[in-house]
Amino acid sequence: MKLLTFSSLFPNTVKPSHGIFVETRLRYLLASGQVESKVVAPVPWFPSQNPRFGDYAAFSKVPATETRYGIDVTHPRYLVIPKVGMTAAPWLMAQACKKEIGRIIDEGYDFDVIDAHYFYPDGVAAVMLGKYFNKPVVITARGTDINLIPQYALPRKQLMWAANNATGMITVCNALRDEMIGLGISGERIVALRNGVDLQRFVPMDRAAARTQLGMDGFTVISVGVLDPRKAHDLTIGALPMLPDVKLLIAGIGPERKKLEALAASLGVTDRVKFLGAVPQTELKHYYNAADAMVLASSREGWANVLLESMACGTPVVASNVWGTPEVVAAPEAGVLMKERTAKGIADALTALRRDYPDHAATRRYAEGFSWDDTTNGQLTLFSRIINSRGALPAGQRAVA
Repeated sequence: MKLLTFSSLFPNTVKPSHGIFVETRLRYLLASGQVESKVVAPVPWFPSQNPRFGDYAAFSKVPATETRYGIDVTHPRYLVIPKVGMTAAPWLMAQACKKEIGRIIDEGYDFDVIDAHYFYPDGVAAVMLGKYFNKPVVITARGTDINLIPQYALPRKQLMWAANNATGMITVCNALRDEMIGLGISGERIVALRNGVDLQRFVPMDRAAARTQLGMDGFTVISVGVLDPRKAHDLTIGALPMLPDVKLLIAGIGPERKKLEALAASLGVTDRVKFLGAVPQTELKHYYNAADAMVLASSREGWANVLLESMACGTPVVASNVWGTPEVVAAPEAGVLMKERTAKGIADALTALRRDYPDHAATRRYAEGFSWDDTTNGQLTLFSRIINSRGALPAGQRAVA
């Protein structure tokens, strides 16, 4: 089967962790040997590489083409109009990618299905492109695209149009599937295929050695995620006055850093909070292994990969009870769900975790139940059904007379 993977959420040489969950799922799918794919990962166009322009300048440094793990990736530029361009984004993205996708087909890669990730604007743009190139489209919903975007009237209308015209849809948890059905989308065309965890990358290590290497002592928790309001690092910092012997590591970058530093200072916990900045995936396993717990206080999460990454290293978690998270943290050895998403809720949950702390090996075994195998098989079944229903044969197969 030949896929065209389409998403603006895909890693690149400038932002190697950007949308890494999309790349990881694709890598495991390709490892089945039954699929090949090329990736079209559009990035915003911006005329300057001056660092003072932040993310926009960083995107301008992304190469036009690159190869990652043997996968060919192209990065067409599309126009982004800040603040006022939300409703035009799908059309602008689709228009910018037509030429590149046409080139891919002309050079001999006539793919069977467009495999799109994130419903808005990517999924809407993918359906536009599917109609233009006469290709079926599968869209994966991942969280905010379903639990936030529909609050806006015009984007919701476009999202519903894409859902009604997509050949198939995937959600990363059952909660998102239920939400889509609640929006009026037919559940018959939606399959829940949860994300897995890379059990080869995130592995238990010598915990004492990891702590020594990172200079850690005392009960230490780690919070991983972009520094923005949705991840609610402020609540985790706010829990520290109620946990006088706990230290906190925060891995991530984002616009809230100065605000969070000021909060730590105002609460008198600066000496117990360390901002790590951006931590590469290859280094995260050391921090997960060294920490005593991982905390995720997000207000919205489709399927939080960081929870499984921590568990795969044997480290239990404390997490907010939102969206797909209860499907991830579903046993005592996994960790504790907060009873309320507040600073006190975090403090109470961490206290409960410490009172009945799970065995690290049991936490790892729990994570091993979330391999990528089921997700890969689910995708293969879905893509095969779509290709066969169109009377097409996957690439490399011939009709038998």
